[in-house]
Amino acid sequence: MATVKQFEDLEIWKLARILCDDINKLALRTDLRTDYKLYGQIDGSSGSVMDNIAEGFERNGNREFIQFLSIAKASCGETRSQLYRVFDRNYTTKEEFEKLKEQTISLSKMIGAFMNYLLKSDYKGS
Repeated sequence: MATVKQFEDLEIWKLARILCDDINKLALRTDLRTDYKLYGQIDGSSGSVMDNIAEGFERNGNREFIQFLSIAKASCGETRSQLYRVFDRNYTTKEEFEKLKEQTISLSKMIGAFMNYLLKSDYKGS
């Protein structure tokens, strides 16, 4: 694994940022932007994924980092659930829904794998 000096170096954070941006782009080009409650929820949960990865990293210890990664993983699941509502309300196509859904599933798996790595790591933070 490459040396990670800041949370922006983490692949999971980079992918969470892309997911958040893709959801925002969907809202900007569809009527989702006018469904204020649903848009606010999905924007918040997708942002929470990247924000919790960053916050956990900055805590400077594995136990707390793992706790925040768990929250990020849960927010990823929340985003996936909200995508179903976005699709059911016809704000997106089946193809785009499947692409975004796959992004959340893949990211969730990666976060879980990183949590397992940290659990087994000898490094416990400063």
